[in-house]
Amino acid sequence: MKKTTTSFYDILGISSATFCLVHCLIFPVLTILPLGLIHNPIIDLIFASFGLFAIIKIIKKSSLLVSSILVVSMSLIWISILSEIVFEIHLDLIYFGGIGMIIGHLLNYNLHKKQNH
Repeated sequence: MKKTTTSFYDILGISSATFCLVHCLIFPVLTILPLGLIHNPIIDLIFASFGLFAIIKIIKKSSLLVSSILVVSMSLIWISILSEIVFEIHLDLIYFGGIGMIIGHLLNYNLHKKQNH
C-alpha cells in the first residue's frame, strides 16, 4: 500500500509541475494573440498548492537529496508567485522551481521503484 501511495504522490507532483511549467512557458505566447487572455497568478497558486500537497506527503519518506530538491524548488515557486501577487513583480524563479520539482519527483519515483523491485 505504501508503494502505491508514494507513487501516486510522485505522479501527482510530476503532473502538476509539468502542467505548471508548460503553462508558464506557453501562456506568455498566448497573451500576444488577440484572444483577451490575461495572466492570473491565482492559477499559479493552484498549481503550487497541488505541488505543496504532494511534497508534504513525500518528504517524510524521501532521501535527504530528494527532500532538499523538492523543498528548495517549492520555495522558489512560492517566492515567485507571492512576489507577483504582493509586489506585481514577475520573477523567473518559477521556471527553475518547476524544473526542480519535476527532477525531484522523478528521482523519488525512480528511487522507490528500485527499492520495491
